[in-house]
Amino acid sequence: IYKPELTSTFSIFHRISGAFLATIVLFCYLLYLKMGFICFTYENFYQFLFYSSKLILILVEITALALSYHLYNGVRHLLTDFSGFLYCSLIRFAE
Repeated sequence: IYKPELTSTFSIFHRISGAFLATIVLFCYLLYLKMGFICFTYENFYQFLFYSSKLILILVEITALALSYHLYNGVRHLLTDFSGFLYCSLIRFAE
């Protein structure tokens, strides 16, 4: 039976978070086009968040979490690819 490694799991979640973020950006862009918010002002943004449901605020928090994970994992990928940052001893220590 296949046992996933730590680095391959991070890579898969990196791709999933990237796809999620791209979907959110596209959805928000289309929503703002529909609502006429492309020329964003602070008042419009405040009214949109104030009158929206708690579900939108939870979605914003999940998106912020996915963005931070995607950013930090992308930096880790770059360090691993270009400098050999991740050695076998460090991988064994993290497991």
